[in-house]
Amino acid sequence: MPLNRRNFLGRTAATGAGVALAGSVGVAGAGPAAAQGSDRGKRRYAFTVMGTTDLHGNVFNWDYFTDAEFDDKAHNDVGLAKISTLVNQVREVKGRRNTLLIDAGDTIQGTQLSYYYAKVDPITRKHGPVHPMAQAMNAIGYDAAALGNHEFNYGIPVLRKFEEQCDFPLLGANALDTKTQRPAFAPYVMKRVRTPFGRDVKVAVLGLTNPGIAIWDKANVQGKMTFPGLEEQAAKWVPRLRSMGADVVIVSAHSGSSGTSSYGDQLPHVENAAALVAEQVPGIDAILVGHAHTEIPEYRVVNKKTGKAVVLSEPLKWGQRLTLFDFGLVWERGCWRVESVSAKVLNSNTVPEDKKITGLLRDEHEKVVAYVNQVIGTSTAAMSAAEAPYKDTPIIDFINHVQAETVRGALAGTAYASLPVLSQASCFSRTAAVPAGKVTIREVAGLYPFENTLEARVLTGAQLREYLEFSARYYVRTAAGGAVDPAKLTNAESIPDYNYDAVSGLSYEIDIAKAPGARISKLSFGGRPLDDAAQFVLAVNNYRASGGGNFPHIARAKQVWANPEEIRNTIISWVKARGSIDVGGFASVDWKLTRDGAPVF
Repeated sequence: MPLNRRNFLGRTAATGAGVALAGSVGVAGAGPAAAQGSDRGKRRYAFTVMGTTDLHGNVFNWDYFTDAEFDDKAHNDVGLAKISTLVNQVREVKGRRNTLLIDAGDTIQGTQLSYYYAKVDPITRKHGPVHPMAQAMNAIGYDAAALGNHEFNYGIPVLRKFEEQCDFPLLGANALDTKTQRPAFAPYVMKRVRTPFGRDVKVAVLGLTNPGIAIWDKANVQGKMTFPGLEEQAAKWVPRLRSMGADVVIVSAHSGSSGTSSYGDQLPHVENAAALVAEQVPGIDAILVGHAHTEIPEYRVVNKKTGKAVVLSEPLKWGQRLTLFDFGLVWERGCWRVESVSAKVLNSNTVPEDKKITGLLRDEHEKVVAYVNQVIGTSTAAMSAAEAPYKDTPIIDFINHVQAETVRGALAGTAYASLPVLSQASCFSRTAAVPAGKVTIREVAGLYPFENTLEARVLTGAQLREYLEFSARYYVRTAAGGAVDPAKLTNAESIPDYNYDAVSGLSYEIDIAKAPGARISKLSFGGRPLDDAAQFVLAVNNYRASGGGNFPHIARAKQVWANPEEIRNTIISWVKARGSIDVGGFASVDWKLTRDGAPVF
């Protein structure tokens, strides 16, 4: 894997690769960040590190799937244009030269804006455009960004081009070149912060990404990159950064803090390892957490070796929040020592969008709006995902219908053509909807906001039964009798909607009055009880097939076909080719929730 020379300043054989003293930050006069201590004349200095994560292609406060300003139940706002306003306000209060701005990954996937410049008008074409996320982040003045797992969704060439277009380094100490086992991206960046006392503060930012990339984007990274554990690589790099004179060490980690993994025992590394890094690796002052899409204003973890608290913070996804780490330093024995660290988050719905950013990318935004509003066909009836988490709905049937039909066509004439084809799909967005009448790209794309591709795997009836039992863990155990509140039926906080699968082609009931593992009943195929020994082909997305969600059997099942095209585009192409979605041709109720055998609905 070629190294990006611009981002590999200070590379040596002994230390691997890094960005050494890339840029400097100073302060004009003493300013609000400098203070003269009263105890024995100690000099003190304060500065702030701002952080975002999981921006997922959001620049504008806009939902391309609904073609309207973004809104949710909590009235959050999204996008870098909002973040830019918050950043400007913090810089004005603190003094720009007393601040840094970093990100914890998942930047270039998630909206139709980011998709458009990866696939429709790709940044990789000769004399192609500059990615909107690069333009916005450059204009705002980011100092560094860690790699997220979704950075790899569009392949290495798109990621490398995005890296080239950024005025700041993309960090990934545990993204290693397979052949050399050396960092394929800059592991860290060191920033010099100038103080009024003539003594610079050296701030090291170490970037760590998610080992699950090896599973989730296997097709893009296999044989090219490997992704060891976060704790292992932090233990390697933090002492080096301290030996290089770092006064402050911050980790930007695309890894949640829960200590859990969605890929089970498929990898020896923990997916959500940020708290473990804080606990096990001495010498870290703060960790910007990403990946989990949760809001953690401040979380303190005591390091087992030093007894010192490490401050963690995770701002909410899509630019809904901005983390502020406030550092207090004191000059002692010829160096700066971190005396205090605190963290909080700012809400982007409290400020207007920065017109500098919206103006900069207005043309790109309007191109994408026009693209997603193209009419590609019609639908005989309206379909909604609002009830999809707990009812068999036509909108999920539609995804499964297209997937199963696509796989059957691909297997025609092969040794597997005689096997029945089933399909799995999840409710990726509860707001997804297809209207009756004219249907646009954005409405179809809204069914599948992720960049998953389609595979075909062979499973037995017994394996499918276990698969469905595992999926049914999603529901809260609910006793028979009494009213049912649909909002309280699912374990969506611990098991996201996208990790609950409905399987088409089978008929079954899920008894939520029973304990997980004993919920599937009346499981049948073709009107007969399912034969445990029978073989089936399951049309399945690559995330699930590679182990995402840790569903049983599927990751080790025989793959008989795979398609490099996103499922979203497969569905769009299906609608374009047929011109009409005949809902009556595929909609049927094949599974339902029960309590002690009585239907919930």
